[in-house]
Amino acid sequence: MQGGVGRYTHNLVKSLRSNSVDVAVVSSSQGSGDYNGISPHKINNSEVLLDLVKEIEPDIVHVQHEFGLYGFFLDSLRPSKTSTGLDEFYNKCQRPIVTTFHTSMYFKQWMRLRNIKEKDNDKDLLRIITLYKYWRHFINYSSMHRINKDLMSKSAYGIVLSDYMRDLIPGTDIVYHGSMPYFKTNIEQIEARKLMHLPEKGKLALAQGFITNTKGWDIIRKIKMPKGWRLVVNYSKNFYNTEKINFEFYDDKIINLDKKYLSEEELSLLFFSCDAVFLPYRVCSGSGVMFDGLGHGKPFVASNLGFFKEFASKRLGIVTKRDPRMFEKAFEQIDKNYKYFESSVKEFRKNLSWDNIAKQHVAIYNGIMIDRSSESLPSEVIRKTKSLA
Repeated sequence: MQGGVGRYTHNLVKSLRSNSVDVAVVSSSQGSGDYNGISPHKINNSEVLLDLVKEIEPDIVHVQHEFGLYGFFLDSLRPSKTSTGLDEFYNKCQRPIVTTFHTSMYFKQWMRLRNIKEKDNDKDLLRIITLYKYWRHFINYSSMHRINKDLMSKSAYGIVLSDYMRDLIPGTDIVYHGSMPYFKTNIEQIEARKLMHLPEKGKLALAQGFITNTKGWDIIRKIKMPKGWRLVVNYSKNFYNTEKINFEFYDDKIINLDKKYLSEEELSLLFFSCDAVFLPYRVCSGSGVMFDGLGHGKPFVASNLGFFKEFASKRLGIVTKRDPRMFEKAFEQIDKNYKYFESSVKEFRKNLSWDNIAKQHVAIYNGIMIDRSSESLPSEVIRKTKSLA
């Protein structure tokens, strides 16, 4: 399906299959999986998945867990009753489950989710409804962490994409978000720009992603790119997106590409065309766009959120206060020290090849199968097996 988790799954599955893993993919009806039927709007996702597990009989079920994809049902009075569309599945599934967690956050960011949505819609809502929704969100902060903890306790293995997420979901291990260019060889920047009809001279920063206020698109109307820089903007929306954001830009240093959802080839060309990735997010558990930029050798400029701070500490980009002038200064700093950041990014991106990511997953799956098979062996055989390892 469209979106970051969908692209992540598509590329992971492609690499797993090339590593001789037989994978069946379940997606929404808008997706291109081998099976479909799950939806963020339905409450029977567990039933759909339990029926498929019974039919397919997989060795392992791997869930890409993002609250918005499977249903997140908030209780405004009893947060202990807040649930997701997968609770029953985790309780009843008889196969080992691997969970990749895509969402968790601290309180300040959690509350920004509600503030952003209501700020966009306040003019159309009665005050009492606004306060009710704010309260429901406030009281359910602990619910998100409770659910993640519960899912982790019922998983054979938990994966996150960063140290930031591992601190939020104890017991998980890090496997980075993979990223590789679509092309087998790097495309020269000038060639990529010609193919994408972008200016051949000057530095280009890229703001790419879904139309959501969490991505901080409002800052683009306020920023004045420094001398020698222009900002390329490309945005799209998914099938349940209803947010309204003004994308009328009057600064000639901002190029609205207006290509909506891009193919893998076009997206790769776009990253090759640009010199840096711009991530002015308000809220972030993880960013596939950041990893895609790094996979193409591009440093980033981002808001000073925990996830981005982790990778900025590896000299892969710059984080700063979410303010137009501060972002402008960050781009000047990237420009001044570009070779420094570029060399760090090119060294780090070796960790992100999809083949490398797939091999880490295969090792996890094999470890689970070995542990599972040993549970059915007599203790005498287990002792002998361990002594030979």
